[in-house]
Amino acid sequence: MQQANDESAKSVVVAGIDCGTNSIRLKIARISADGMEEIVPRVLRVVRLGQGVDQTHRFADEALERTYAACREFAEILSEHKVDAIRFVATSATRDASNREEFEDTVESILGVRPEVISGTEEARLSFLAATGTLQVPDAKPPYIVIDLGGGSTELVLGGDGVTKPATEVVAAYSMNVGSVRMTERHLHDDPPTQAQIHDALDDIDRHIDEASKVVPIGEARTIIGVSGTVTTMTALAMGLETYDHTKVDGVRLNFEETFATDDRFLHMTRAERSEYKTIHPGRIDVVGGGAVVLNRVLDRIGQAAYNDHGQQLDSFIASEHGLLDGIVLDLGHRLLADQED
Repeated sequence: MQQANDESAKSVVVAGIDCGTNSIRLKIARISADGMEEIVPRVLRVVRLGQGVDQTHRFADEALERTYAACREFAEILSEHKVDAIRFVATSATRDASNREEFEDTVESILGVRPEVISGTEEARLSFLAATGTLQVPDAKPPYIVIDLGGGSTELVLGGDGVTKPATEVVAAYSMNVGSVRMTERHLHDDPPTQAQIHDALDDIDRHIDEASKVVPIGEARTIIGVSGTVTTMTALAMGLETYDHTKVDGVRLNFEETFATDDRFLHMTRAERSEYKTIHPGRIDVVGGGAVVLNRVLDRIGQAAYNDHGQQLDSFIASEHGLLDGIVLDLGHRLLADQED
C-alpha cells in the first residue's frame, strides 16, 4: 500500500479493517487532536466467515472465499488512498478456527498486512473507546456499560464513574461466546424458531451472563450503550425506518418496552417475512432473530442488576454507530500521533 506524505505532524491517515463472525468492514480516516475525519466511510460486506465454526472449529472453504473476495475489494479501495498505517483486526470466529493460519497468510498476501487476532478483552476496550469517545447525548451519565453484540461474541464493558475514574476508562470487561450467528446455529434451527429453541437459547445466554457478572459489576451501570449491526438494525426497526439510515439511528435513546416488543416480533417471524423489511441487511435476515434474543436478555439482566444493586431504574439504552471499527481506527491513529511526539 502507498504511504502518505506527512501533510501535517498533527494528523495521520489510517485504515482499519474489522473482520468479525458475520461481516467485514473497512474505514479510512484522518485522525488528529480534533477527532476523526472520515475519508472512506464504513464499507461493509457480509461474508459469514464464522459459518459453522461453533460446531467444526474451522473456517469453511466457501466462507474463506467470500472473505478473500471482500479483501480484494478492500485492496482496490486502499490502492486509491495514501495511508500511514493499516490495522486488520479479527475477532471471535478467528479465535476459534483451527485453520486460522491459512486465513492469515492469504489475507496478508492480498492486503499486505497480517490479521491481528485480538482477545475478547481487547475487542471490548476498542469498542468502549469508540462508543464513549464519540458519545454526544446530554443526559447520559456514567458509569457507562457498552454492549458490543457481534455474530460470534458479545462484549460487556463497564467504564469509570467520572469521579474516582474517568468515565471513558475501562474498569471491567468480559467477552461472552454468544452472538447472532452462534445462537442461530446452536439453537434457533426452525423457521420460525420454536418456543423450546428460544428457551434453550435464553438459558445459554443466562449462563454466559452469570459468568460475565462475576467479572463485570453490571449493576453499577447508569447508562447502557449498544453497538454493532444487530443493535442498530433492531433500533431502526423499532423506530419504524423503512430503509436503514445511520444518521437517524446514531445516538437514539430507545426504551426497553419498545426494544423488547420489536425484538420479540422479529424473533418469531419467518425469514421470508423478515426479508420484506429493507431496513435489515440481506446478510442478517437469517441471524437477526438470534441477535434479538441476545439483546433482549442482556438488556433485561443489566436493568435487573442495576435495580437490585442500587435501586437504579434502567429502562432504556443508547444506540451507537461507533463500535469496534471506529475503535480500531481511533486507537491506531492515537498511537501514531503519540509516536510523532516522542
